[in-house]
Amino acid sequence: DIVWTTLRNNLSSQTSVSNPDKEGKAVLQISYNLTNEQVLTVTHRADKCEQFVAYTCRMSRLFNSPDGNPFTWWVGRANKKHSYWGGSGPGIQKCACGIENNCADPRHYCNCDADLRSWKEDAGLLIYKDHLPVSEVVVGDTSRSGSEAKLTVGPLKCQGDRDYWNMASFGSPASSLHFQSVSQQTSTDISFYFKTSSTYGVFVENLGTNSFFHIELRGGSVILFSLDVGGERVELSVRSPNLLNDDQWHHVEAEKNIKEAVLKLNSLYKDVKALPPEGHWKPQAYGDLFIGASSGQRGFLGCIRALRINGVTFDLEERAKVTSGVTPGCQGHCKNFGMHCKNGGRCVELYNAYSCDCSLTAYDGPFCTNDVGGYFETGTVVRYDFLSQAGPSLLGEVKPTHGASVPVESNLTKEELVFSFSTYSAPSILVYISSRTQDYMAVVLRHNGTLQIRYSLGGLSEPYTIDVDHRNMANGQPHFVNITRSLREIKLQLDHYPLATYNLPESSDTHFNLVKSIFLGKVFETGQIDPILIERYNTPGFVGCLSRVQLNSVAPLKAALRSSMTVPVSTHGILVPSNCGASPLTISPMISANDPWHIEAAGAVFPFKEENTSSDDADRNFAIIGGIISVVIFSVLCILVFAIRHLFRHKGSYHTNEAKGAESADCADAAIIVNDPAFTETIDESKKEWFI
Repeated sequence: DIVWTTLRNNLSSQTSVSNPDKEGKAVLQISYNLTNEQVLTVTHRADKCEQFVAYTCRMSRLFNSPDGNPFTWWVGRANKKHSYWGGSGPGIQKCACGIENNCADPRHYCNCDADLRSWKEDAGLLIYKDHLPVSEVVVGDTSRSGSEAKLTVGPLKCQGDRDYWNMASFGSPASSLHFQSVSQQTSTDISFYFKTSSTYGVFVENLGTNSFFHIELRGGSVILFSLDVGGERVELSVRSPNLLNDDQWHHVEAEKNIKEAVLKLNSLYKDVKALPPEGHWKPQAYGDLFIGASSGQRGFLGCIRALRINGVTFDLEERAKVTSGVTPGCQGHCKNFGMHCKNGGRCVELYNAYSCDCSLTAYDGPFCTNDVGGYFETGTVVRYDFLSQAGPSLLGEVKPTHGASVPVESNLTKEELVFSFSTYSAPSILVYISSRTQDYMAVVLRHNGTLQIRYSLGGLSEPYTIDVDHRNMANGQPHFVNITRSLREIKLQLDHYPLATYNLPESSDTHFNLVKSIFLGKVFETGQIDPILIERYNTPGFVGCLSRVQLNSVAPLKAALRSSMTVPVSTHGILVPSNCGASPLTISPMISANDPWHIEAAGAVFPFKEENTSSDDADRNFAIIGGIISVVIFSVLCILVFAIRHLFRHKGSYHTNEAKGAESADCADAAIIVNDPAFTETIDESKKEWFI
């Protein structure tokens, strides 16, 4: 339960506002049952504060919204003036109805600003802690004829302890927070909380010239307190029987006075040493105070909170905002990166990193995304046994249970079974969950490859069955199954098909009594078992791949395949690790309204159906496509060859205009005549000589 600290004031509920001053303003002073310093201390240390205010009006405007100067305002911490009302926020001059858009007059942001003759009210909580408490209210619109106003300022209510939860996270061994040293005292007390997953680290250290104190974690289970007393080093240590690096909060208290030094851990263990009378230790003002690390030594990795020295609480969060390697609060890396842990994996803080704990999932890998599965040969059986409430489970060959948290037999009113499988063989039993009574649950593949779910929880003469007839599941593809039951309601998610809901009959029991064992691949158990289940589906057994098998928080197949897991699981036959392929390949059919290729059955007749298409047709199609591609490639190559030959046919030849037939002619003239008889006349003329 939440504990509230309530500070009451002197103003009664629905106080009438009267006696305005010369400027028409009425001032109401509000005092509390504590001093101003005490009130400030309460609000400063609280995580959250709130205060209820209400202004009841008749023709008395509050803020003159939306744009006018406010008639009324209130004064809060540090005598600062504020012009927003309960249910609203700073700087916007609105009331709650202005935020919710339901004011009496939509043109205004407060009911009272409508200036109506009927009574209206603006009320709500002031929640900005740094502005509280309300110490004064100035009301400015009550001097007109017919104007009336009543004011309510409720008690200041605060919750939480900001100092107690003031914390910082140290993500690097070299990171530290630096503060001025503590004031000089003849006695000193130090207290803080820490949590870490590291085995060492310095919490706090003062490095004065003649003053020194030092608190650290050693070996994961020892707290060491060192201090100077009159120039002599004194050490106190407390050893915890349990490791302190368990990522849980632990409380450390160290005290020194003129007589002794005391070190306490978790208020259970302590060490006390008497001090010499001359050893009056006084921290020097010029000494440096380091939180989270020390010079030349390995720093602290983890979280520290509520650090108090000599009654002064150190604001670790504010200093962490401006310090590299240190972050305010203690969310660590999981706040920002925890979503990377998939499939139910738990994020574990390491302060300078994070990891995903996959122990309660059916997955593996750094982010719990790697499927854990196995290939079952004929006759392979995996059996996981729950511990009996009366004692350990009696198994022939099981792995030891020492150090492991093994679920015990229980009565289930709801369960979730998740797994993936792929196979070509049917019939077979995929998963069988037995009990010490006759209750059982089974998921089987029938002879035609369709899925069947069988529930027998008592009250029925025959098991309740769910037959999934719309698809052959023994087609070699990976299929995903999620069966979730809550009392009588059963929800089935198969691959990517729509979620289907079924209900057990009213006469059926809703308790799965004393769950005993989980069988994968085949049932190998004595006692009374459903004969139909054994005769029809148990022989020869499942042959194929199973993965992601998980019943609530139990992953039986993962336990069988991981030798390091110490749980009562046994395997008969050959089980080969395999991820069984990726996600299921089956997708739900497209809605006809969204399918552009959809043709109504009445409008067309197809010569064959999808399930009747043979593999020969597929091979023929591939052959045709391959032939076409080969012809195209051959044609392109031929064109390239002819083009290259044409370009380089006369490469290196010198062409002239000499007449053809010159080789057989007696002279050049004869060659010309042979080539072109029209040149005869020209030659004859060229033989004539002319004398001038």
